[in-house]
Amino acid sequence: MSEDVDVDIREQVFHNAVREYIICLLLFIFLYVSSYVTVRHFKTADSEDISSAGEEDAVVYRIALWMCTFTLSVSVGAILLLPVSIVSNEVLLLYPKSYYVQWLNSSLIIGFWNNIFLISNLSLFFFMPFAYFFTESEGFVGVKKGIWSRVYEAAILLVLVGILIIGLAWVASAIFDGNKHTQETLLDIWSYYLPYLYSCISFLGVIVLMLCTPVGFSRMFTVMGELIAKPKFFQDVEKDLVMVRLTETDLRRRLTFTKDNKYKAVPDRLANGHLSTDELIEQLEKNQSTLKELETRSKTSIIWRNLCYPLVMLLLLGLTVFCVLMVAQNFLLLLVGIKALPVGAKETVLGMASLSALGSFGAALEIILILYVMLASVLGFYSLPGFRNLRPVPHGTPMVKVIGNCIVLLILSSALPVMSRTLGLTNFDLIGNFGSMDWLGNFYIIMLCNVVFAGLTTLCLVTKFTKAVRTEIYDRLMAFFIREQPVPGHTHSSVANGDVSSKED
Repeated sequence: MSEDVDVDIREQVFHNAVREYIICLLLFIFLYVSSYVTVRHFKTADSEDISSAGEEDAVVYRIALWMCTFTLSVSVGAILLLPVSIVSNEVLLLYPKSYYVQWLNSSLIIGFWNNIFLISNLSLFFFMPFAYFFTESEGFVGVKKGIWSRVYEAAILLVLVGILIIGLAWVASAIFDGNKHTQETLLDIWSYYLPYLYSCISFLGVIVLMLCTPVGFSRMFTVMGELIAKPKFFQDVEKDLVMVRLTETDLRRRLTFTKDNKYKAVPDRLANGHLSTDELIEQLEKNQSTLKELETRSKTSIIWRNLCYPLVMLLLLGLTVFCVLMVAQNFLLLLVGIKALPVGAKETVLGMASLSALGSFGAALEIILILYVMLASVLGFYSLPGFRNLRPVPHGTPMVKVIGNCIVLLILSSALPVMSRTLGLTNFDLIGNFGSMDWLGNFYIIMLCNVVFAGLTTLCLVTKFTKAVRTEIYDRLMAFFIREQPVPGHTHSSVANGDVSSKED
């Protein structure tokens, strides 16, 4: 009887493992296809990216493209670590005995975290350096040219750089961590040096995130203003339509008059100040383009024209302020000792309790904040003066820049779960090696991170959310609610006149 029970348990463990592998494989395939489409969208055409039109260069760049796609898919997976874990916890809490969510368990989530950590190490320390060396290699002198010659060169360079980095890590561990530093750890690359290096890079990524995210918050107001609520969008469309139509009528009349009187015989500009036929035609074409744009705007609803800008700005302001408040609360709880340091839990069980005092709504808000912080950090990183040239351009990014962008995104995305837990944006414990970093147990480092992030974000809000933006939000709301009672002598605010970007920046 006991043997039958043992067989059933082994079968259940086997089926659970197969199911987890299948789910992870399907998720990875989806991420890989999405990442491949994204990389192909930004990468330059093969004919422009390959220096010589040979088959050898095509193979090299194709392999580098696959590695970049793999790394980008891992980055997206790292971004989804906390959202997927939070959603899984809430679903299991709401439906603990549902047959359809039995596959969603702690083992699956823990495996997801461990796989992302492992593949992140491979991508950061192997795939991306090899892809760069491979694209830049030409083969050793005196060796027969070909793919394998470039593979040997890239592999040897990767080994040499790896020995250099491991040596530096060995020296650093001897200085800062003398208790664990022994001769036995000299060759313990997999279980000692790779986690140690990843811990250092993760700490660097957290610092970059803390510096870039406040800049991204500030930049977000300008970007959303340009995309959704351009200053020209709030002009008096009907009045502008009348002016443009009158201008079109005048241009057509002048063009007819010019043709009838044969003014076009004068090459450039007539002596009496009239425009030539070609210049009139050019102005007429520009006027017609403006007319089409205004006619499109006139069809937009009053609600969209007047409420879009203030609602978007208030939403961004609310998310940013709420993020600062959560960081301040986390700081106070850590200071008085109510909350523990963000060191990973030894055992993680999903579906036991909600992560937020607000229940599912609070969990959804945490997910929105985490994704908002990631978006702001990427936007802030590419807004910094030293990294603007690295910004990808659709169909105009060479392979070297693609590799650089993939490395940046991998570092930022891998540090996102650590920073979110460090700042108190979520109460979900870090799983596996993500929570085993020594610096996460340092009280002063964690407190300093909270203070720096809250201070920089508050400073950016004060300097960015200027009087011009506040006045425009108020004017838009008043224009919507009292549009039937126009205010005498009312003029457009500085935003309507196109001065918002200059005042904001």
